[in-house]
Amino acid sequence: MRPLRFALFGNIYQAKKSASVQKLLSRLAEKHAELFIDEAFFNYLTGELRFDYEPAGLITDNDFDADIVISMGGDGTFLEAARRVGSKGIPILGVNTGRLGFLADISPDEIGSTIDHIYNNEFHTEHRSVIQVTCDGTPLKGYPYALNEVAVLKRDNSSMICIRAEVDGEYLTTYQADGLIINTPTGSTGYALSVGGPIIVPQSGTFGITPVAPHSLNIRPVTLCDDVEIRLSVESRSHNFLIAIDGRSESCHEGSCLTLRKAPYSIQVLKRPRHSFYKTLRQKLMWGTDPREETC
Repeated sequence: MRPLRFALFGNIYQAKKSASVQKLLSRLAEKHAELFIDEAFFNYLTGELRFDYEPAGLITDNDFDADIVISMGGDGTFLEAARRVGSKGIPILGVNTGRLGFLADISPDEIGSTIDHIYNNEFHTEHRSVIQVTCDGTPLKGYPYALNEVAVLKRDNSSMICIRAEVDGEYLTTYQADGLIINTPTGSTGYALSVGGPIIVPQSGTFGITPVAPHSLNIRPVTLCDDVEIRLSVESRSHNFLIAIDGRSESCHEGSCLTLRKAPYSIQVLKRPRHSFYKTLRQKLMWGTDPREETC
């Protein structure tokens, strides 16, 4: 059997993670794995961190192949790795050298045991849904797929925008707000959560719609089945607005019609044995923790 082939993507702004990277490289070398490294990350390792390492090859664009992709950083790095993977179907393992780490939930201390789990076939794969966006029936300039969320936002700091929303051709409502977030279950613990959206369990087959600073108090988040088509049209006093797709934003003109639907592919996320979403909530968000108990 040929060696396992790994593709490594990483955050180039975290110098403190050098020991974690070295641990990963050493462990993969022990397993005789083939490691391909993103060119920007490799230049960072050899230039900034002074690593002396010769990979099997460098990844210069999205035309690559691997058995497993490793994302080393925070959730932002994981989202970028997911963008690079796209529809290839390569499972992604997230090593968290950032802060919260919902997607990248493997700690640096677990790198050795994690690689052992992979070679012992003790991991399972979660399929995470993706949102596809088109503008007036054509793709946007940037990557039009979101693993977390699509946010329609006002461009300036003055007045709110009006967003007319339709679901499968039926009028839902017109949001007068600073913006509107349409998120997957994966994105429910991100931007949407910070503005009052619900936490959605992965694989629930749903999308969330959450307004950002709505003008009306009777506008609340709503959860929809992910097989619907959502159409949004925006009015703005500045005659333009922003659309942010997993944090990558671009400007759109007023009158543009956005169509959002479930993408024809999903992102595969590698999870450890006995991984629990509810345990992650308790650990990462301090879910249900009563601070009064710490003072008793």
